[in-house]
Amino acid sequence: MPALADNFGRTFHYLRLSVEDACNFRCVYCLPNGYEKRETEPPLSVDEIRRLVTVFAGMGFWKVRLTGGEPTLRRDIVDVARAVAAAPGVRRVSLSTNGYRLAELAPDLLGAGVRSVNVSVDSLDPARFQELTGHDKLPTVLAGIDRCLALGFDAVKVNVVLLRDVNDGELERFLEWTRETPLSVRFIELMQTKTDGDFFTRRHLKASGLVERMVEAGWAETAREPGDGPARRFSKPGHRGEAGVIAPYAADFCSSCNRLRVTSRGRLRLCLFAESETTLRPWLASDDRLPELEAKIREWIGRKDVSHYLPEGRVGDVRNFAMMGG
Repeated sequence: MPALADNFGRTFHYLRLSVEDACNFRCVYCLPNGYEKRETEPPLSVDEIRRLVTVFAGMGFWKVRLTGGEPTLRRDIVDVARAVAAAPGVRRVSLSTNGYRLAELAPDLLGAGVRSVNVSVDSLDPARFQELTGHDKLPTVLAGIDRCLALGFDAVKVNVVLLRDVNDGELERFLEWTRETPLSVRFIELMQTKTDGDFFTRRHLKASGLVERMVEAGWAETAREPGDGPARRFSKPGHRGEAGVIAPYAADFCSSCNRLRVTSRGRLRLCLFAESETTLRPWLASDDRLPELEAKIREWIGRKDVSHYLPEGRVGDVRNFAMMGG
């Protein structure tokens, strides 16, 4: 079957699959008041996830990221990972997590087929970390990262959301972490949602200034690899790890889009900042309906827009990133 492609010549091989919209952290840019349950139907079951990933893999999707919310809140997260990794054609399974259960789950996740992890760490200062997340869990999260490094995961990445006058003074500390540690620290530009307008205005920090600081400090941009997301990658002589910058407000950010998103209840989002989403769940009840689902996805990809419209202040229906696995 031909690869899935949109009307702008972009082909897609990367599925970001939320498996749980709940989260136990209260990050200031996502769930400052904590998680509030809005969904009445349960998340996709392991069987529904298996069917979903089978369809996407049949269209050339070989990279799947399990996200949330916090995916490790699911008691069956290892079973979910195993089902995804077993789908014919899937070559890379990744997990995005706040890291609070990572040290405990890392061996089982690796055994189930997860080969890379992205861990949110917005500050290396314990007090600031607690202020940003609502939890005094920095040592626990760092222990999980160390466990993954020791176990030999193919990639261990640390996600840092840039917040003006909050953690922007920690840039050098994060970069120094990569000198002796083979991980990737990725700095992510804060994105606006429907509910954080005032916070965004106060805390948004343009990624372009960060790149300038890194280049001045001797970091050089490196070539993208197959399957890479939107991060610009940087390396520096003498450092075992690397750095990345994700700048969603850059003019060409969407030109290399290679991903689609499915929410924890099985709704397809053609873009993180889409105005709407389409349910896939009716076609996931049995294996014999999967050809219909593939046909529908191929039809719906024609609705994907050329870009998001963040610079114009249009944020779609996004209330927070936990709702669809940002």
